[in-house]
Amino acid sequence: MYSRIPMPKVDWNEENRRYSLCFFPLVGIVVGAVLFGWINLCKWLDINVFLSSAGAVLIPVLVTGGIHLDGFCDVSDALASRTEGEKLFEIMKDSRVGAFAVINLVSYFILQFALFSEISDMRSVLVISLGYALSRGLSGLAAATFRSANKNGTLYAFSSSAPKITTIIVLSVLILLFAEAMIVVSPVYGTFAALGAFVSFVFYRLFSYKKFGGITGDLAGWFLQICEISQLLFAVFGSKIAEVI
Repeated sequence: MYSRIPMPKVDWNEENRRYSLCFFPLVGIVVGAVLFGWINLCKWLDINVFLSSAGAVLIPVLVTGGIHLDGFCDVSDALASRTEGEKLFEIMKDSRVGAFAVINLVSYFILQFALFSEISDMRSVLVISLGYALSRGLSGLAAATFRSANKNGTLYAFSSSAPKITTIIVLSVLILLFAEAMIVVSPVYGTFAALGAFVSFVFYRLFSYKKFGGITGDLAGWFLQICEISQLLFAVFGSKIAEVI
């Protein structure tokens, strides 16, 4: 469901999706592996940074089919409406894309492109590649522990059927492993990237509860995009500040 990777068809029932949240980070591993391979290929072929960065921006979209960007756009439109309560959820359910969603999406891609152009060595690329698994681990943990704002949504169907204790333990262990791996690969870059992920996670909790009363599938997609851009932002600017100091 969360990727365009061909997989065997399974019945959509509670039993088959019980442990799906635990395996959500696997999609991030695939995204990260393809991203790392792409940038490595670009360096080997001496491809310019513009094409390399463009590919880095598009790879997550191609692998996932843009499902999380859909949530990002829906939340962008809801927030731009300046409304409260049920009206926010009505806007997010609307399949049409609004002007503010397009503006936010274009701005997101431009910023992401620029940040990727600042990554110069493969250790830094590996850190960001691991970050795609970290963001999905955090997203899964949020789904298992945060309050749901919509009892009829897809996210609730996943979280309600999951064995909570097992899911929390598995995802917590994976999150710590991914964060540690990022720091081991590059202490400065990895520390700032992991910090960006955890800061966005805390913000996600505070923001979603205050504005929406909990989380939904759209908010989960929105968070995933915010988490990934936050890792890039913290890593690039954090490493630059560390060099100056």
